[in-house]
Amino acid sequence: MRRGIMLLSLLIFLAASNQAIGADLESRIQAMEETLKRQQKTIEEQQNIIEELKDQIRTQIAAEKPKTAVAATEPETQKPAGTTGLFGGSALSNPNISLVFNTYAYSSNLTNDELKNRAIRGYTTDGIDRKNGFNLDSAELAIYAPVDPYFNLYATIPVTEDGTTVEEAYFVTTSLPTGHQIKAGKFKSGFGRLNSQHSHVWDFVDNPLPYRAFIGFGDEGIDEKGVQYTYLPSLPIYTILGVEVLQGDNKTLFGADATGGPHAYTAFAKASLDVGDNSTILFGPSVITGKTKTSTVQANSDFTGDSTLYGFEFTYKWKPSKFQGFKIQGEYLYRSQYGDLTDTSLGTVQRLERYQDGFYIQSVYLWNRWEFGARYDMLSIFKDDYTLGGAKQDIGRRPWRATAMIDYTFSEFSLLRLQYNHDESDIYGKVNHEVFLQALFSIGAHPAHQF
Repeated sequence: MRRGIMLLSLLIFLAASNQAIGADLESRIQAMEETLKRQQKTIEEQQNIIEELKDQIRTQIAAEKPKTAVAATEPETQKPAGTTGLFGGSALSNPNISLVFNTYAYSSNLTNDELKNRAIRGYTTDGIDRKNGFNLDSAELAIYAPVDPYFNLYATIPVTEDGTTVEEAYFVTTSLPTGHQIKAGKFKSGFGRLNSQHSHVWDFVDNPLPYRAFIGFGDEGIDEKGVQYTYLPSLPIYTILGVEVLQGDNKTLFGADATGGPHAYTAFAKASLDVGDNSTILFGPSVITGKTKTSTVQANSDFTGDSTLYGFEFTYKWKPSKFQGFKIQGEYLYRSQYGDLTDTSLGTVQRLERYQDGFYIQSVYLWNRWEFGARYDMLSIFKDDYTLGGAKQDIGRRPWRATAMIDYTFSEFSLLRLQYNHDESDIYGKVNHEVFLQALFSIGAHPAHQF
Protein backbone atom coordinates (compact mmCIF):
# COMPACT_ATOMS: atom_id res chain seq x y z
CA MET A 1 0.00 0.00 0.00
CA ARG A 2 2.77 2.36 0.93
CA ARG A 3 4.66 1.50 -2.26
CA GLY A 4 1.54 2.24 -4.33
CA ILE A 5 1.13 5.65 -2.74
CA MET A 6 4.78 6.55 -3.54
CA LEU A 7 4.41 5.43 -7.15
CA LEU A 8 1.22 7.46 -7.57
CA SER A 9 2.93 10.56 -6.11
CA LEU A 10 5.84 10.14 -8.54
CA LEU A 11 3.49 9.92 -11.51
CA ILE A 12 1.63 13.07 -10.41
CA PHE A 13 4.98 14.97 -10.03
CA LEU A 14 6.18 13.90 -13.46
CA ALA A 15 2.91 14.91 -15.08
CA ALA A 16 3.03 18.33 -13.42
CA SER A 17 6.66 18.81 -14.48
CA ASN A 18 5.93 17.89 -18.10
CA GLN A 19 2.99 20.29 -18.14
CA ALA A 20 5.18 23.12 -16.81
CA ILE A 21 7.95 22.36 -19.29
CA GLY A 22 5.40 22.21 -22.14
CA ALA A 23 3.92 25.54 -21.13
CA ASP A 24 7.39 27.11 -20.99
CA LEU A 25 8.34 25.75 -24.42
CA GLU A 26 5.07 26.94 -25.92
CA SER A 27 5.66 30.42 -24.49
CA ARG A 28 9.19 30.54 -25.90
CA ILE A 29 8.02 29.37 -29.32
CA GLN A 30 5.31 32.04 -29.37
CA ALA A 31 7.88 34.72 -28.43
CA MET A 32 10.23 33.57 -31.18
CA GLU A 33 7.40 33.57 -33.71
CA GLU A 34 6.47 37.14 -32.73
CA THR A 35 10.11 38.26 -33.08
CA LEU A 36 10.34 36.58 -36.48
CA LYS A 37 7.18 38.35 -37.62
CA ARG A 38 8.55 41.74 -36.53
CA GLN A 39 11.86 41.08 -38.34
CA GLN A 40 10.03 39.99 -41.47
CA LYS A 41 7.94 43.16 -41.38
CA THR A 42 11.09 45.28 -41.01
CA ILE A 43 12.73 43.47 -43.95
CA GLU A 44 9.62 44.03 -46.10
CA GLU A 45 9.55 47.74 -45.22
CA GLN A 46 13.25 48.11 -46.09
CA GLN A 47 12.72 46.23 -49.34
CA ASN A 48 9.85 48.57 -50.23
CA ILE A 49 12.08 51.60 -49.58
CA ILE A 50 14.80 50.10 -51.83
CA GLU A 51 12.27 49.47 -54.62
CA GLU A 52 10.93 53.02 -54.23
CA LEU A 53 14.42 54.48 -54.60
CA LYS A 54 15.07 52.34 -57.67
CA ASP A 55 11.80 53.46 -59.25
CA GLN A 56 12.56 57.10 -58.50
CA ILE A 57 16.02 56.85 -60.04
CA ARG A 58 14.57 55.22 -63.16
CA THR A 59 11.86 57.91 -63.34
CA GLN A 60 14.44 60.67 -62.95
CA ILE A 61 16.62 59.26 -65.75
CA ALA A 62 13.57 58.87 -68.00
CA ALA A 63 12.52 62.46 -67.31
CA GLU A 64 15.96 63.82 -68.13
CA LYS A 65 16.45 61.59 -71.17
CA PRO A 66 13.54 60.97 -73.53
CA LYS A 67 13.11 57.83 -75.61
CA THR A 68 16.36 57.95 -77.57
CA ALA A 69 19.55 56.46 -76.14
CA VAL A 70 22.59 58.44 -75.00
CA ALA A 71 24.97 59.62 -77.71
CA ALA A 72 27.81 57.29 -78.66
CA THR A 73 30.40 59.58 -77.10
CA GLU A 74 28.53 59.65 -73.77
CA PRO A 75 27.02 56.20 -73.12
CA GLU A 76 25.47 55.17 -69.83
CA THR A 77 27.82 53.58 -67.34
CA GLN A 78 27.11 49.89 -66.75
CA LYS A 79 27.28 48.57 -63.18
CA PRO A 80 26.66 45.16 -61.62
CA ALA A 81 23.01 44.43 -60.89
CA GLY A 82 21.90 45.28 -57.38
CA THR A 83 24.72 47.73 -56.63
CA THR A 84 24.95 51.51 -56.70
CA GLY A 85 27.50 54.10 -55.67
CA LEU A 86 31.22 54.24 -56.29
CA PHE A 87 32.19 50.98 -54.61
CA GLY A 88 28.81 49.20 -54.69
CA GLY A 89 26.34 49.07 -51.87
CA SER A 90 23.75 51.73 -51.04
CA ALA A 91 23.84 55.01 -52.97
CA LEU A 92 22.38 56.69 -49.88
CA SER A 93 25.70 56.32 -48.06
CA ASN A 94 27.96 55.94 -51.11
CA PRO A 95 27.30 58.56 -53.83
CA ASN A 96 28.30 58.14 -57.47
CA ILE A 97 31.45 60.10 -58.36
CA SER A 98 32.98 60.77 -61.78
CA LEU A 99 35.72 62.90 -63.31
CA VAL A 100 35.75 64.26 -66.88
CA PHE A 101 39.07 65.58 -68.15
CA ASN A 102 38.81 68.03 -71.07
CA THR A 103 41.98 69.39 -72.68
CA TYR A 104 42.96 70.63 -76.15
CA ALA A 105 45.79 72.01 -78.27
CA TYR A 106 44.92 75.20 -80.18
CA SER A 107 46.43 77.02 -83.14
CA SER A 108 45.36 80.30 -84.79
CA ASN A 109 46.83 82.64 -87.37
CA LEU A 110 46.14 85.45 -84.87
CA THR A 111 48.30 86.34 -81.89
CA ASN A 112 47.07 85.85 -78.34
CA ASP A 113 46.51 89.62 -77.99
CA GLU A 114 44.50 89.71 -81.22
CA LEU A 115 42.37 86.81 -80.00
CA LYS A 116 41.75 88.55 -76.66
CA ASN A 117 40.57 91.72 -78.44
CA ARG A 118 38.57 89.98 -81.17
CA ALA A 119 35.10 91.16 -80.15
CA ILE A 120 31.96 91.04 -82.30
CA ARG A 121 31.19 94.70 -82.85
CA GLY A 122 27.60 95.62 -82.12
CA TYR A 123 27.03 92.35 -80.27
CA THR A 124 29.61 91.91 -77.51
CA THR A 125 32.92 93.37 -76.40
CA ASP A 126 34.17 90.00 -75.13
CA GLY A 127 37.09 88.55 -77.04
CA ILE A 128 38.26 84.95 -77.43
CA ASP A 129 39.51 83.55 -74.14
CA ARG A 130 41.98 80.92 -75.36
CA LYS A 131 45.66 80.91 -76.28
CA ASN A 132 47.85 79.35 -78.93
CA GLY A 133 49.36 76.15 -77.62
CA PHE A 134 48.03 73.83 -74.95
CA ASN A 135 44.86 74.66 -73.03
CA LEU A 136 43.23 72.93 -70.07
CA ASP A 137 39.49 73.41 -70.27
CA SER A 138 38.75 71.65 -66.99
CA ALA A 139 38.86 68.52 -64.88
CA GLU A 140 35.19 68.26 -63.96
CA LEU A 141 34.17 66.40 -60.82
CA ALA A 142 30.53 65.23 -60.70
CA ILE A 143 28.75 63.82 -57.65
CA TYR A 144 25.18 62.57 -57.52
CA ALA A 145 23.02 60.34 -55.35
CA PRO A 146 19.54 60.04 -53.86
CA VAL A 147 19.29 61.81 -50.50
CA ASP A 148 16.21 59.91 -49.35
CA PRO A 149 12.88 58.91 -50.93
CA TYR A 150 12.09 62.61 -51.49
CA PHE A 151 15.20 64.24 -53.02
CA ASN A 152 18.19 63.61 -55.31
CA LEU A 153 21.33 65.73 -55.02
CA TYR A 154 23.73 66.70 -57.84
CA ALA A 155 26.98 68.70 -57.89
CA THR A 156 29.42 69.55 -60.69
CA ILE A 157 32.76 71.06 -59.65
CA PRO A 158 35.17 71.92 -62.48
CA VAL A 159 38.83 72.46 -61.64
CA THR A 160 40.65 74.84 -64.00
CA GLU A 161 43.99 76.67 -64.02
CA ASP A 162 42.21 79.61 -62.38
CA GLY A 163 40.97 77.51 -59.47
CA THR A 164 37.92 75.53 -58.44
CA THR A 165 34.33 76.66 -58.95
CA VAL A 166 30.90 75.22 -58.32
CA GLU A 167 29.30 74.99 -61.74
CA GLU A 168 26.21 73.18 -60.49
CA ALA A 169 24.90 72.19 -57.07
CA TYR A 170 21.18 71.49 -56.83
CA PHE A 171 18.51 69.16 -55.52
CA VAL A 172 15.65 67.59 -57.45
CA THR A 173 12.39 66.39 -55.95
CA THR A 174 11.39 62.75 -56.51
CA SER A 175 8.11 62.31 -54.63
CA LEU A 176 5.79 65.01 -56.00
CA PRO A 177 2.65 63.93 -57.88
CA THR A 178 3.36 62.28 -61.23
CA GLY A 179 4.71 64.70 -63.81
CA HIS A 180 5.67 67.48 -61.37
CA GLN A 181 9.26 68.25 -60.38
CA ILE A 182 11.17 71.06 -58.67
CA LYS A 183 14.88 71.78 -59.01
CA ALA A 184 16.64 74.39 -56.86
CA GLY A 185 20.21 75.54 -56.26
CA LYS A 186 22.69 76.44 -58.99
CA PHE A 187 22.06 74.74 -62.32
CA LYS A 188 22.12 75.12 -66.09
CA SER A 189 18.93 76.79 -67.27
CA GLY A 190 16.52 74.81 -69.44
CA PHE A 191 16.70 77.61 -72.02
CA GLY A 192 17.75 76.34 -75.45
CA ARG A 193 19.60 73.22 -76.50
CA LEU A 194 23.34 73.66 -75.92
CA ASN A 195 22.92 75.80 -72.81
CA SER A 196 21.46 72.94 -70.78
CA GLN A 197 24.36 70.61 -71.70
CA HIS A 198 27.90 70.38 -70.38
CA SER A 199 30.60 71.22 -72.92
CA HIS A 200 32.06 67.69 -72.98
CA VAL A 201 28.72 66.49 -74.43
CA TRP A 202 28.86 68.94 -77.35
CA ASP A 203 29.59 67.66 -80.84
CA PHE A 204 32.09 70.50 -81.36
CA VAL A 205 34.80 71.97 -79.13
CA ASP A 206 33.32 75.49 -78.89
CA ASN A 207 29.86 77.04 -78.80
CA PRO A 208 28.33 78.73 -81.89
CA LEU A 209 28.40 82.46 -82.64
CA PRO A 210 24.82 83.27 -81.46
CA TYR A 211 25.64 81.83 -78.03
CA ARG A 212 28.83 83.87 -77.83
CA ALA A 213 27.05 87.07 -78.96
CA PHE A 214 23.93 86.81 -76.80
CA ILE A 215 24.90 84.62 -73.82
CA GLY A 216 28.69 84.90 -73.54
CA PHE A 217 31.94 83.20 -74.48
CA GLY A 218 32.78 79.76 -73.15
CA ASP A 219 30.70 76.86 -71.89
CA GLU A 220 29.18 78.35 -68.72
CA GLY A 221 26.19 79.87 -70.51
CA ILE A 222 23.09 80.60 -68.45
CA ASP A 223 24.29 78.80 -65.34
CA GLU A 224 22.32 80.39 -62.52
CA LYS A 225 21.20 80.20 -58.91
CA GLY A 226 17.45 79.85 -58.67
CA VAL A 227 14.51 77.49 -58.81
CA GLN A 228 12.96 75.54 -61.71
CA TYR A 229 9.55 73.91 -61.97
CA THR A 230 8.79 71.40 -64.73
CA TYR A 231 5.63 69.55 -65.65
CA LEU A 232 5.43 66.39 -67.75
CA PRO A 233 1.80 66.18 -68.91
CA SER A 234 0.18 62.94 -69.99
CA LEU A 235 0.17 63.41 -73.77
CA PRO A 236 0.61 61.10 -76.77
CA ILE A 237 4.13 62.52 -77.28
CA TYR A 238 6.82 63.35 -74.74
CA THR A 239 6.31 66.99 -73.71
CA ILE A 240 7.91 68.90 -70.87
CA LEU A 241 6.97 72.43 -69.77
CA GLY A 242 9.14 74.53 -67.48
CA VAL A 243 9.51 77.90 -65.78
CA GLU A 244 12.44 79.33 -63.81
CA VAL A 245 13.19 82.21 -61.45
CA LEU A 246 16.92 82.99 -61.61
CA GLN A 247 19.36 85.31 -59.89
CA GLY A 248 20.49 86.79 -63.23
CA ASP A 249 24.29 86.63 -62.80
CA ASN A 250 25.11 86.06 -66.49
CA LYS A 251 27.21 89.14 -67.29
CA THR A 252 26.39 89.33 -71.00
CA LEU A 253 22.63 88.92 -70.81
CA PHE A 254 21.81 90.40 -67.37
CA GLY A 255 24.54 91.15 -64.80
CA ALA A 256 24.72 90.46 -61.08
CA ASP A 257 24.24 94.14 -60.14
CA ALA A 258 21.14 94.82 -62.27
CA THR A 259 18.93 94.69 -59.15
CA GLY A 260 19.19 93.65 -55.53
CA GLY A 261 17.63 90.19 -56.01
CA PRO A 262 16.47 87.65 -58.59
CA HIS A 263 15.81 89.41 -61.89
CA ALA A 264 15.71 86.80 -64.67
CA TYR A 265 12.73 84.64 -65.64
CA THR A 266 12.59 81.72 -68.05
CA ALA A 267 9.90 79.65 -69.74
CA PHE A 268 10.39 76.73 -72.12
CA ALA A 269 8.57 73.86 -73.77
CA LYS A 270 10.19 70.82 -75.37
CA ALA A 271 8.50 67.99 -77.25
CA SER A 272 9.94 64.73 -78.56
CA LEU A 273 8.46 62.05 -80.77
CA ASP A 274 9.62 58.97 -82.62
CA VAL A 275 9.51 58.94 -86.41
CA GLY A 276 9.65 55.31 -87.43
CA ASP A 277 11.73 52.73 -85.59
CA ASN A 278 15.12 54.50 -85.68
CA SER A 279 14.42 58.23 -85.76
CA THR A 280 13.49 60.80 -83.12
CA ILE A 281 13.00 64.56 -83.21
CA LEU A 282 13.09 67.12 -80.41
CA PHE A 283 11.85 70.69 -80.77
CA GLY A 284 10.53 73.60 -78.77
CA PRO A 285 10.65 77.33 -77.93
CA SER A 286 12.33 79.10 -75.01
CA VAL A 287 12.34 82.63 -73.65
CA ILE A 288 14.34 84.37 -70.92
CA THR A 289 13.83 87.97 -69.82
CA GLY A 290 15.00 90.31 -67.08
CA LYS A 291 16.80 93.44 -65.94
CA THR A 292 20.29 94.12 -67.30
CA LYS A 293 23.41 95.96 -66.19
CA THR A 294 26.46 95.09 -68.24
CA SER A 295 29.63 96.55 -69.76
CA THR A 296 29.70 94.14 -72.73
CA VAL A 297 27.68 96.34 -75.15
CA GLN A 298 30.32 98.91 -76.04
CA ALA A 299 33.84 99.72 -74.84
CA ASN A 300 34.05 102.13 -71.88
CA SER A 301 30.27 102.08 -71.47
CA ASP A 302 27.67 100.66 -69.08
CA PHE A 303 24.23 99.55 -70.24
CA THR A 304 21.21 99.55 -67.92
CA GLY A 305 17.84 98.33 -69.14
CA ASP A 306 15.81 95.27 -70.08
CA SER A 307 16.78 92.24 -72.14
CA THR A 308 14.76 89.41 -73.63
CA LEU A 309 16.18 86.44 -75.52
CA TYR A 310 13.93 84.15 -77.56
CA GLY A 311 15.01 80.79 -78.88
CA PHE A 312 13.77 77.84 -80.89
CA GLU A 313 15.59 74.50 -81.03
CA PHE A 314 15.32 71.50 -83.34
CA THR A 315 17.16 68.17 -83.25
CA TYR A 316 16.73 65.12 -85.46
CA LYS A 317 18.46 61.80 -84.71
CA TRP A 318 18.63 58.66 -86.82
CA LYS A 319 20.25 55.72 -85.01
CA PRO A 320 19.67 52.29 -86.60
CA SER A 321 22.57 50.72 -84.66
CA LYS A 322 25.23 51.45 -82.06
CA PHE A 323 27.88 52.21 -84.70
CA GLN A 324 25.81 54.07 -87.28
CA GLY A 325 23.80 57.23 -86.96
CA PHE A 326 23.09 60.75 -88.18
CA LYS A 327 22.12 63.89 -86.31
CA ILE A 328 21.12 67.36 -87.42
CA GLN A 329 20.68 70.13 -84.87
CA GLY A 330 19.98 73.85 -84.98
CA GLU A 331 18.87 76.83 -82.92
CA TYR A 332 17.54 80.29 -83.78
CA LEU A 333 18.05 83.11 -81.22
CA TYR A 334 16.51 86.59 -81.22
CA ARG A 335 17.51 89.32 -78.75
CA SER A 336 15.46 92.38 -77.79
CA GLN A 337 17.27 94.95 -75.63
CA TYR A 338 16.51 98.55 -74.69
CA GLY A 339 17.68 100.98 -72.02
CA ASP A 340 20.36 103.59 -71.31
CA LEU A 341 24.00 103.42 -72.42
CA THR A 342 26.33 105.51 -70.25
CA ASP A 343 29.76 106.54 -71.51
CA THR A 344 31.92 106.01 -68.41
CA SER A 345 34.64 108.43 -69.60
CA LEU A 346 32.39 111.32 -70.73
CA GLY A 347 29.43 110.69 -68.43
CA THR A 348 26.92 111.07 -71.27
CA VAL A 349 23.77 108.92 -71.45
CA GLN A 350 22.06 107.82 -74.67
CA ARG A 351 19.03 105.65 -75.37
CA LEU A 352 20.00 102.25 -76.81
CA GLU A 353 17.78 99.78 -78.62
CA ARG A 354 19.03 96.50 -80.13
CA TYR A 355 17.00 93.89 -82.02
CA GLN A 356 19.32 91.22 -83.37
CA ASP A 357 19.21 87.56 -84.28
CA GLY A 358 21.40 84.62 -85.23
CA PHE A 359 21.35 80.89 -85.86
CA TYR A 360 23.51 77.82 -86.19
CA ILE A 361 22.93 74.50 -87.89
CA GLN A 362 25.15 71.45 -87.53
CA SER A 363 25.16 67.82 -88.58
CA VAL A 364 27.15 64.79 -87.46
CA TYR A 365 27.43 61.38 -89.14
CA LEU A 366 28.50 58.36 -87.07
CA TRP A 367 30.26 55.47 -88.77
CA ASN A 368 31.75 52.73 -86.59
CA ARG A 369 33.83 54.67 -84.04
CA TRP A 370 34.28 57.74 -86.28
CA GLU A 371 32.16 60.89 -86.35
CA PHE A 372 32.23 63.47 -89.15
CA GLY A 373 30.64 66.86 -88.51
CA ALA A 374 29.98 70.24 -90.10
CA ARG A 375 28.53 73.44 -88.65
CA TYR A 376 27.52 76.84 -90.02
CA ASP A 377 26.61 79.80 -87.80
CA MET A 378 25.67 83.40 -88.62
CA LEU A 379 24.40 86.60 -87.01
CA SER A 380 22.01 89.23 -88.43
CA ILE A 381 19.86 86.79 -90.40
CA PHE A 382 16.52 88.64 -90.45
CA LYS A 383 17.05 91.39 -87.90
CA ASP A 384 19.91 93.84 -87.30
CA ASP A 385 18.60 97.03 -85.70
CA TYR A 386 21.07 98.92 -83.52
CA THR A 387 19.81 102.39 -82.56
CA LEU A 388 21.78 104.72 -80.30
CA GLY A 389 20.38 108.15 -79.36
CA GLY A 390 17.69 107.80 -82.03
CA ALA A 391 20.23 107.19 -84.82
CA LYS A 392 20.63 103.79 -86.44
CA GLN A 393 24.19 102.50 -86.24
CA ASP A 394 26.05 100.69 -89.00
CA ILE A 395 27.87 97.81 -87.28
CA GLY A 396 29.51 96.49 -90.46
CA ARG A 397 29.43 93.20 -92.31
CA ARG A 398 27.42 90.17 -91.26
CA PRO A 399 29.43 87.88 -88.93
CA TRP A 400 29.58 84.19 -89.91
CA ARG A 401 31.67 81.07 -89.40
CA ALA A 402 32.04 77.59 -90.92
CA THR A 403 33.37 74.54 -89.06
CA ALA A 404 34.50 71.01 -89.92
CA MET A 405 35.14 68.26 -87.37
CA ILE A 406 36.23 64.64 -87.15
CA ASP A 407 36.52 62.58 -83.97
CA TYR A 408 37.29 59.02 -82.91
CA THR A 409 35.80 57.27 -79.88
CA PHE A 410 38.31 54.78 -78.44
CA SER A 411 35.81 53.57 -75.83
CA GLU A 412 32.87 54.95 -73.93
CA PHE A 413 35.40 56.74 -71.69
CA SER A 414 37.80 58.37 -74.18
CA LEU A 415 37.57 60.48 -77.35
CA LEU A 416 39.94 62.42 -79.62
CA ARG A 417 38.58 65.27 -81.81
CA LEU A 418 40.13 67.40 -84.60
CA GLN A 419 38.29 70.60 -85.57
CA TYR A 420 38.82 73.54 -87.95
CA ASN A 421 37.00 76.92 -87.81
CA HIS A 422 36.90 79.45 -90.65
CA ASP A 423 35.80 82.48 -88.60
CA GLU A 424 34.68 85.71 -90.31
CA SER A 425 32.96 87.31 -87.33
CA ASP A 426 35.31 90.31 -87.44
CA ILE A 427 33.71 93.41 -89.02
CA TYR A 428 36.95 94.32 -90.79
CA GLY A 429 37.09 91.01 -92.62
CA LYS A 430 40.18 89.51 -90.97
CA VAL A 431 39.70 85.76 -91.00
CA ASN A 432 40.56 83.69 -87.96
CA HIS A 433 41.76 80.21 -88.96
CA GLU A 434 41.44 78.02 -85.87
CA VAL A 435 42.54 74.41 -85.37
CA PHE A 436 41.68 72.35 -82.26
CA LEU A 437 42.91 68.93 -81.17
CA GLN A 438 40.74 67.95 -78.22
CA ALA A 439 41.04 64.97 -75.86
CA LEU A 440 38.22 63.88 -73.54
CA PHE A 441 38.56 61.25 -70.81
CA SER A 442 36.08 60.20 -68.13
CA ILE A 443 36.24 57.88 -65.14
CA GLY A 444 33.67 56.85 -62.58
CA ALA A 445 29.91 56.44 -62.62
CA HIS A 446 28.63 59.22 -64.85
CA PRO A 447 24.89 59.96 -64.95
CA ALA A 448 23.05 59.64 -68.26
CA HIS A 449 22.88 62.80 -70.37
CA GLN A 450 19.79 64.31 -71.90
CA PHE A 451 18.65 63.33 -75.38
